[in-house]
Amino acid sequence: MTLEERIENSKTSIFKAVFPNTTNHYDTLFGGTAMHLMDEVAFITATRFSRQIMVTVSSDRIDFKKPIPAGTIVELIGKVKHVGNTSLKVNVEIYIEQMYAEGRELAVHGDFTFVAIDENKKPVQVIK
Repeated sequence: MTLEERIENSKTSIFKAVFPNTTNHYDTLFGGTAMHLMDEVAFITATRFSRQIMVTVSSDRIDFKKPIPAGTIVELIGKVKHVGNTSLKVNVEIYIEQMYAEGRELAVHGDFTFVAIDENKKPVQVIK
C-alpha cells in the first residue's frame, strides 16, 4: 500500500449531536470538550494509519472560528498530514450542521502530533 493510500484509508469521520450537558453558559460547546473530541478523533486516525500503540505528544494551534451551539450536529474529520520516522501529525476539523437545515460551516481546526511506542514505551517507527 502506498503512503497516499494509507493516509486516505485512515481518514476518520465521526458525528456527534451537541446536547446541553456539553455546553457552557453561552449555550455553546465548551472549548475543552471540543479539544477532547478532536484528540479522540486524532488518536483514532493515527492508530488506523499505523496500527500500533500511538500517544499524543502535542496539540498545535487550535483555532476556534465559530461557536458551536447546542442543538446542532458536528462532524469531526481527522486526516494524517505529515509522517515522520516515529511521529505523525493529524489535522482535525470540526464542522457544524444545523439539525433541520442544509449546509455546514467549519468551526474549529487544529493539529495533533502522535508518537508510535512499543510495549516499553519507547519510540518506534510509525510504519513497520
